[in-house]
Amino acid sequence: MDLAFKDIRRHLGKFIATIVGVAMLLAIVLVMNGIYQGNIADGVWLINNTATDLWVVERGRGGPFNESSRMPRDAYKSVAATPGVAKASPLVIYGAQRDIGGKSQQFTIIGYDVFGGLGGPGGIVRGRAIEAPHYELVADRKLGLALGERVSFGTHDYTVVGITHGAVDSSGSALVYLSLPDAQEVQFQQDNRALVAARAANLKRLERAGYSTEQASRLLPLLSSSGDTVNAVLVRLAPGVDGAQVAKHIGDWLYFNVYTTDEERSLMLEGKLSRMSAVLGLFRALLIIVSIVIIALIIYVLTIEKIKSIATLKLIGASNWVIVRLIMEQSIALTLASFAVAYGLRELIVPGFPRTLAFLPQETAATFAVMMGGGVIASLMAIWHALRTPPQSALGG
Repeated sequence: MDLAFKDIRRHLGKFIATIVGVAMLLAIVLVMNGIYQGNIADGVWLINNTATDLWVVERGRGGPFNESSRMPRDAYKSVAATPGVAKASPLVIYGAQRDIGGKSQQFTIIGYDVFGGLGGPGGIVRGRAIEAPHYELVADRKLGLALGERVSFGTHDYTVVGITHGAVDSSGSALVYLSLPDAQEVQFQQDNRALVAARAANLKRLERAGYSTEQASRLLPLLSSSGDTVNAVLVRLAPGVDGAQVAKHIGDWLYFNVYTTDEERSLMLEGKLSRMSAVLGLFRALLIIVSIVIIALIIYVLTIEKIKSIATLKLIGASNWVIVRLIMEQSIALTLASFAVAYGLRELIVPGFPRTLAFLPQETAATFAVMMGGGVIASLMAIWHALRTPPQSALGG
């Protein structure tokens, strides 16, 4: 006779309620695993999905993701002339928040050379890439845009020609791809009244400096902020070329910072993502510890509830192994059933979750092993109490 499962059938409702409660906690642990890995996956998505060998950014900057970087647009021509460089392309990247689809949404704009340049959209699931020099865009489906829909940025309307899936920045916001001139225009475009006010202020500054009105008018263009800048230059190396040598040459002669894709990924993981990953990792560890403690308390309470029955078993001559097996089997059954229900709950949560959830099989297996080990260890406290129970207690009130 299997006493563990006989006792479960006798108190089936209580056991099921306990499984559901523990499963909800374990589901949070599993979802936290997905949030932790999803945070990393989002953070390096653009780096991993940009077909480039080197990232060239402003000198002394950790850009273009951890820190802003601004370079003259024509800098890519000097980079392209470097020995060992097969192709160099300018790239613009910046965050934006506009009204799209009837609500304010945050996203990141990527501007690139649409005529054979690097940095274009990957993973287009519907439509096509940008083919026109102006007024076309490719957006991730998180923005809720449809093919052919027109989006207003400033004074121009842009037509959605392509939809991507999973194209996000480090914060999980969708990516929007524009041609390089369009991205620069959207970034630096100002309201007409703001332009008039800035022009008047600059004119007064020049007049106070002693210039005549005519001279000040001619000097005004020199004081205007130029939008002809980029944030990075992407480099594709010629076959067989040593990337370290090319990077050193660009750094020494062109006075730029140069990072390989691996270095750029490390900058992101050790910079912008490090604190968030640490916080998520801490919460994940705390949840696992709390889950094990709760399972231990539940097993202990279930054992205390049937302590008189355990004493009766001892009184009629049952061996200690029978009692150990009773408690251990119930602990393992509770942990297995709870984890199975938690796994199902996790699959229900994934489709509607607002952030990317990335699950690694080995991480899920490790969590299962930890919870199983924790469940077994948790039952030892209940076993210790049960084995110390004197048989005479079965005869008490």
